[in-house]
Amino acid sequence: MVDFTNLGISAILIIVGSALFAFELIHPGAWLLIPASIMIVAGLLYILLPNVLLNSLYGPSIIVLVALAAALATIPYYRWVAPIHKPMSTTVQSLEGQTGIVVTPVIPDSLSGKVQIQSEVWSARSDQPIPAGTRVRVVSGEGVSVLVRPIDSGRADS
Repeated sequence: MVDFTNLGISAILIIVGSALFAFELIHPGAWLLIPASIMIVAGLLYILLPNVLLNSLYGPSIIVLVALAAALATIPYYRWVAPIHKPMSTTVQSLEGQTGIVVTPVIPDSLSGKVQIQSEVWSARSDQPIPAGTRVRVVSGEGVSVLVRPIDSGRADS
């Protein structure tokens, strides 16, 4: 005879586990594959072997083994989904040597000048006036400003 209580709990575990699995596929990197796989396997075991899962010492051991297997199986997936990349924040030290364009004239002994380096605009300083539109190279950085020098337009690469 089928115990509908066990069947209901099994169905809930499988449905919630499947929902977590689907959400992880839609939004990768939420680390939901591990609990999803545990819930699905626990639901299936609850249907197939309810006495082993509930009334023996093997049940919790099986769930722990499933959790370990799920963790080991999902680590390569998460490494593939989110490979290691360079830090997303930029520091003035990481800008040294890069080139940019002056967007607001740089005035000596002032932080009123602005340069665009890649997609970011930084406060710029220089020991000489540099008009807007001039290509510059970052010499160094301090705080939230960069020290820049104009690039000699007569040379191919400085």
